[in-house]
Amino acid sequence: MSTFEIGERDFLLDGRPHRVVSGALHYFRVHPDLWADRIRSARLLGLNTIETYVAWNFHAPRRGEFDLTGPRDLGRFLDLVAAEGMHAIVRPGPYICAEWDNGGLPAWLLADPSIGVRRHEPGFMAAIGEYLDAVLPVVAARQVDRGGPVVAVQVENEYGAYGDDKGYLQALVDLTRAGGITVPLFTCDQADDAMLERGGLPGLLRTATFGSRAAERLAILRRHQPTGPLMCMEFWNGWFDSWGLPHHVAPAEANAQDLDDLLAAGASVNLYMVHGGTNLGLTNGANHKGTYLPITTSYDYDAPIAEHGAATAKYHAMRAVLARHVPVPDELPDARPPAPVREVALTHRAPLAALLDVVAGVPRAWDHVPTADEAGHWNGFVVYRTRVRADDRVLVVGEVRDRAVVLLDGEPVGVLSRTAHEHVLPLPARAGELTVLVEDQGRVNYGPRIGEPKGLVGPVRTAVRELTAWTTSALLVDPLPAAATDRLAPVPADEPVAGPALLAGAFDAEPGVDHFWSTDGWGKGLVWVNGTLLGRYWSAMPTRTLYVPGPLVRERNEVVVLELGGAVDAVVRCVAEPVLGPVDV
Repeated sequence: MSTFEIGERDFLLDGRPHRVVSGALHYFRVHPDLWADRIRSARLLGLNTIETYVAWNFHAPRRGEFDLTGPRDLGRFLDLVAAEGMHAIVRPGPYICAEWDNGGLPAWLLADPSIGVRRHEPGFMAAIGEYLDAVLPVVAARQVDRGGPVVAVQVENEYGAYGDDKGYLQALVDLTRAGGITVPLFTCDQADDAMLERGGLPGLLRTATFGSRAAERLAILRRHQPTGPLMCMEFWNGWFDSWGLPHHVAPAEANAQDLDDLLAAGASVNLYMVHGGTNLGLTNGANHKGTYLPITTSYDYDAPIAEHGAATAKYHAMRAVLARHVPVPDELPDARPPAPVREVALTHRAPLAALLDVVAGVPRAWDHVPTADEAGHWNGFVVYRTRVRADDRVLVVGEVRDRAVVLLDGEPVGVLSRTAHEHVLPLPARAGELTVLVEDQGRVNYGPRIGEPKGLVGPVRTAVRELTAWTTSALLVDPLPAAATDRLAPVPADEPVAGPALLAGAFDAEPGVDHFWSTDGWGKGLVWVNGTLLGRYWSAMPTRTLYVPGPLVRERNEVVVLELGGAVDAVVRCVAEPVLGPVDV
């Protein structure tokens, strides 16, 4: 058993001054069989603490359900932190941002327009109570004063950038304490006077987020935290990537110097991120500051520990800095060998339109065009269908959230895009069944658009009338029904791919070995390996590879691809290392 307290100027571990040197590592972005490896690499960097968010919607896909198994086993993750001799900081939100879908808030909750987002509103607070009742026992049992690794827990997240409801923050404190949390609580805001004031509470330690100009930012923090330790809770040593923009890189030398300045000032630190990981499946978020920009599948973040676990140049530069301020182990992480280089022919395929009876859920009829949220579909794809006449000639959608492939009698006729502000499409002059396959590319994770509905936002018109008779169904992609691949027919892999289409192939490999699937030559879609949805790819770049974690790889492997556009051939090429795209420093 130990104690961890907030002292007059320092953190106190068992009554002695203690500097927290931490790194962010999100269990939900890493295959669980790789958790121990990534934690160990963080310790060998010189860190003594691992910080993680908890993504509410990752554990609760529907109200009344809460999953703490497999990749959602927060308790096992914290136990592995303890096994490595490290402490843990837990940030359960309920809002986390983190470039994660909806900032971690469940879409099913915010679909109710009466719910008050991130404020002291009865419906929102009742749901948070259910969430904390489920997750806090896992954390409470592993607090440092009970022999576990957890030394601190965060209340909300950068709340000062969103609101100023002090009653809401206090209610979160009360719920957290009632849930058995006895270790220190803290808030976290950008190093900005107004945000630190709005986002903090008397009696809670305030921490700040920044990536440079440490002396200036720490002085701002000290104005709002006159006593107690100073901590940068998110030292931004990299940045996330968005589809259609360059890959962000923060120079290792500059990061190392900024870290040195921070530590020389005596502050504690949490590297954001020490290891970014991957937005597996359909979990990425999005930003919207005038233009909607979804986050890439890779969350490498230009972190010291790369997406596939390699120690980068930044790792070694930061390790040298840390060695000047804290004890650093002599041992280094094992080098990562090049991944296998091979080609995998996708030998079977079928048009998606021919498979909708097995890959789409039960259709529901409407007398208006509903949003995806109204139809109860919380992520992925929604299939909208209606009939058009020969004189309709053009499709006009109020708004598409976020991208749609439009088909007439199964044949593609165009794409609607929120990012490109495209919501009008000419139609062939013939009657038929119109199918609009709408992709939720990730819910906004920051700002006032949190909780906005997805799908088609009406009205939907043609040249002569409003379209009101619709059916909707969810496209079943996670998991993909086995019956879908049973229906694929043999087609030579060297034939071009015309999407939307589903394709499948197989390959032999050494089990447990990481792979990188090159997406060059492909358009946009999803990839599954042995039934696990890796995530999205897109020729919009920057990312040009998909990471296949070694634990997914077996001796005999099945690959399935949903291509929404087209490809030069049906061959997936594996390359030796990740290609994260053109660089923006």
